[in-house]
Amino acid sequence: MSIRDKAYIVGIYEHPTRMAADKSLFQLHAEVAQGALEDAGLNNTDIDGYFCASGDTPGLGPLSMVDYLGLKLKHMDSTDVGGSSYLLQVGHAAEAIALGKCSIALITLAGRPRAEGMATGTATRTPERPMPESGFELPYAPATANMYAMAAMRHMHQYGTTSEQLAWVKVAASHHAQHNPHAMLRDVVTVEEVVNSPIIADPLHRLDCCVISDGGGAIILAKPEIAKSLKRPMVKIRGAGEAPKHQMGGKVDLTYSGAVWSGPAAFAEAGVKPADIKYASIYDSFTITVVMQIEDLGFCEKGRGGRFVSDGNLIAGTGKLPFNTDGGGLCNNHPSNRGGLTKVLEAVRQLRGEAHPAVQVKNCDLALAHGTGGSLGTRHAAATVILERE
Repeated sequence: MSIRDKAYIVGIYEHPTRMAADKSLFQLHAEVAQGALEDAGLNNTDIDGYFCASGDTPGLGPLSMVDYLGLKLKHMDSTDVGGSSYLLQVGHAAEAIALGKCSIALITLAGRPRAEGMATGTATRTPERPMPESGFELPYAPATANMYAMAAMRHMHQYGTTSEQLAWVKVAASHHAQHNPHAMLRDVVTVEEVVNSPIIADPLHRLDCCVISDGGGAIILAKPEIAKSLKRPMVKIRGAGEAPKHQMGGKVDLTYSGAVWSGPAAFAEAGVKPADIKYASIYDSFTITVVMQIEDLGFCEKGRGGRFVSDGNLIAGTGKLPFNTDGGGLCNNHPSNRGGLTKVLEAVRQLRGEAHPAVQVKNCDLALAHGTGGSLGTRHAAATVILERE
């Protein structure tokens, strides 16, 4: 069974806070859920499916949140693959709706890493529970930034990608963030400023790395007949794909991501090709993440991502592929260090015509949202969702 045209996104909300010292995780989840319900014109009693990731929910994950939110459900899912969890859940919610397991599904994300003093990309990735790799990897203290830096260095070695090319990703994000009043970093930066910022993990500079923020967001999906009754802009799911990439028994190639599998699956189900996409939300934990995913999704040839993103090619109004028009993780926010859900939010805004006028893509009727969860240098999950305005 295909999920194509079987579910619509009817409500979205992004929490405006970037520092939630006075709020609990429960409160953040509840506030984003309420915001999405109001956007859709629904009540919490209408929700019969709930999706969250166990890593950013307190207590027993969905059980605790369902209790706190007062939901009566037919279906729930706590798939957790890091930052791409919420993109997978869009696909999973559409599957559940298509199968009749639920009619209206709520997805929430919330986190307080900034309030808790976490520094993105610098802490070692100590597992919360015993994992096979812990005895082999943890003694070497692999921080997140190190893992992405390895992928960047290999890409540079193999394809000639330069720091200046990576910097263009940050430059584009900053051009968009200047129009977002909630963005953490609103100053437009230059390529020179990016490459002259301090090295965090060679070859990645400080401005190659995403921000760290509190906050969160929510998405509501509904079956077609309900979506049509709500009198909201109609944004439907055209296709979705997901795939893990891991160590593969030591056959490690750092130059590509799981998007090489999730992307084609989503495009095949949607019946479209990369050239048809008007806007792309691409997970931007680091600038190298964007370059590799753009290649793997088929927007350019492998190894030519650095050249593709150069000279403003990602900037709305001037570039071939407008991306992350809210400023993305590089400038806007990265709630709970899990930015996949925010990628869907901005894609929906673009399709609704609700993005800031300065960055709204003209005639935007087909958009892609894509994310990774985990680490490009070790193991991660990739998820791709293709959305269409009806």
